[in-house]
Order: sequence, then structure tokens, then C-alpha cells
Amino acid sequence: MEVILLEKIHNLGQLGEKVRVRPGYGRNYLIPQGKAVYATPENVEKFEAQRAELEKAQAEALAQAQERAEKLNQVAVTVSRKSAGEGKLFGSVGTIDIAEAVKEAGVELAKHEVLLPEGPFRNIGTYAVDIQLHGDVQAKITLTIEAEE
Repeated sequence: MEVILLEKIHNLGQLGEKVRVRPGYGRNYLIPQGKAVYATPENVEKFEAQRAELEKAQAEALAQAQERAEKLNQVAVTVSRKSAGEGKLFGSVGTIDIAEAVKEAGVELAKHEVLLPEGPFRNIGTYAVDIQLHGDVQAKITLTIEAEE
């Protein structure tokens, strides 16, 4: 199935590219989310007419993400959890906990923007957490997990 991308999609393509994807991915994700349209001649003409608007919107989204990244790079948050004597937590600190702590620090952050490739944190310590704000923009925050008293 061929689609025209309406925005940049990581590991797939840039705005305006005609790409071949699996039918289920196109039908169930890209098209309903407004990230792509079917690559018919009519849609190609519509896209070319709207290309300038879409490029402008993408540039604005990139600029907003870069502003947020500058703010987030300066954020350091602390989360307190109950722990055992050896520094192991009872439970874990995951994306929701990190997003809420950053919101309390005054910067807006959604849980899906927090990247934890190795899973949630289960030990006390200080960690650098990657935040994916846009396809091209990443930020890092400092997370300190301490024992609750």
C-alpha cells in the first residue's frame, strides 16, 4: 500500500514522501491518526496544494519542541519512594511518575514523551532520562530517586 506522509515519521520518511507501508499499518495507524493519506492521483494534487501550509505547521512544531527542550534540559526532579535497606525500591518509578514530577516542576510533559528503554527504575540513585519531544528533538532531565523517610 502506498501513502503520502503528512508529517515526518521516524524510520519511515519525511513530509510529502510517497512510501510503501504494510496495509494494516497504513489503514489502522497512519491514516486514522492523520499522519498520511492514500497515494491516489487526487490526493497527490491536494497535497501539493497544501504543501506550504503543512511545511509551515511542521516548522512551528519543531520550533516549539526546541523551546521545550531548552526548558527541560535545565530541569532536575526528585521522587521519593519507600525502599529496602540496600537501596532497592518497593515498586518502581516509571514514565507516569516522571511526567508528573516534571509537571510539578512547572514544565509540561506527557508520559509518552519519556523514554525508558531499559524499563522503569527500581533502585535509589540519580539518573539522566531522555525525553523525545519531536522526531528531531530530544532533551535530558536529571531524575533523583531518594528513600522516603
